[in-house]
Amino acid sequence: MTKNWLELFPDNIKRLLLNLPMGVLENLEEIRIRESRPLEINTGGKFYFISYSGEMILAPEEAYKPSREDGHRLLDLISNHSLYTMEEELRKGFITIPGGHRIGLTGRTVLSAGRVEHIRDISGFNVRIAKEIKGVADEILPYLLDIKKKRVFHTLIMSPPQHGKTTLVRDLARQISSGTWGKSNINWPGMKVGIVDERSEIAGSQRGVPGFDVGPRTDVLDGCPKAEGMMMLLRSMSPDVLIVDEIGRPEDAEAVTEALHAGISVIATAHGSSVQDMRGRPGLAGLVDNRMFEMYAVLNRSGNERCLKLQDGEQRTLTTAGPRRLGGDVFA
Repeated sequence: MTKNWLELFPDNIKRLLLNLPMGVLENLEEIRIRESRPLEINTGGKFYFISYSGEMILAPEEAYKPSREDGHRLLDLISNHSLYTMEEELRKGFITIPGGHRIGLTGRTVLSAGRVEHIRDISGFNVRIAKEIKGVADEILPYLLDIKKKRVFHTLIMSPPQHGKTTLVRDLARQISSGTWGKSNINWPGMKVGIVDERSEIAGSQRGVPGFDVGPRTDVLDGCPKAEGMMMLLRSMSPDVLIVDEIGRPEDAEAVTEALHAGISVIATAHGSSVQDMRGRPGLAGLVDNRMFEMYAVLNRSGNERCLKLQDGEQRTLTTAGPRRLGGDVFA
């Protein structure tokens, strides 16, 4: 188990987390710390409060309630005692730390000209634990390959938050880059992969070096806005496949369209539960209506049970896997 994220927490909270059963600790997905309110965890899609003795309970009134000092100490630790250097992250409402772990923040917003300038009086934290699960793309990857043209289909992967999109595209990047093509007998060489990692979650880079295994022929543009980053990689790194997480704005759609017209395969993710959801989003409706994507993958989850549905560009269902229980929170 990677313990680097445990070092984020003040001693009081770290002690409680270390009291959890090892299986629970290794499969933690979220840790929610709200000042003067119950400490909460998400493991395997189930939510529990943590008691003063480190036990998992359902009664919020019996749970440990983090103090203001706990919150201030946590903020110091995640910002390395330099909160003023993280103004852009505070404007977006989250901080990504080495390892790709994202920490959502809530508190009082400060506005400038009607827009959020930053967050102050931070009192709420949602620590989302990033996981590297090699092989999670084994089943889906063969469906994403155009055998005749020896290329990767333009693919949009959809799911609600915390259902596994980022874990999946991380393994897709690794396999495509290294030339391991999931559960298929294909023997192609690895392709050049470019990742635009605006939130530093796919590659988990530290000082520009990926912390996760994203493959030997993968170039990562870390912390860069998606639309601008896609254009930068197209101009400078000549990728065969471009991977980008959580598209949604009109400028994202324009950059995806530009990449497709340049002959680059694009694998993107977006929040949603169906192709119809994408039609309801102004930034993405044009991509769907113009059939820019050749494959759609929809991930859904209930607890530890995952469903995966694949559709082609005409939205015809190719395969459905699930519901099934996948060990180790495969799509977490």
